[in-house]
Amino acid sequence: MKVTPTIVQHEFIGLKAKVAQCLNSSCKGIKGTIVDETRNTFVMLQDDKKKTIIKDQAVFHFTFPDGTIVEIDGKALVGRPEERSKKRIRRLW
Repeated sequence: MKVTPTIVQHEFIGLKAKVAQCLNSSCKGIKGTIVDETRNTFVMLQDDKKKTIIKDQAVFHFTFPDGTIVEIDGKALVGRPEERSKKRIRRLW
């Protein structure tokens, strides 16, 4: 998979994810599958328990189906999934 700035427009439900950094220390290191997404949160399934992670307080490592691991700051993911997919991405280079 080619990693470009448009990666934030992808669907994240069903992907494996890990919380790499978080302002809330109890959330750091949580691994699981994303089962739901709201405007400000991801709901991850870890060991048959649902954990809610606030997007703008965390940095995530997502594993895509082809094995590519991408680190994304949660601040770039804030917004409803349907609106985020329509948002225009500005390139800074």
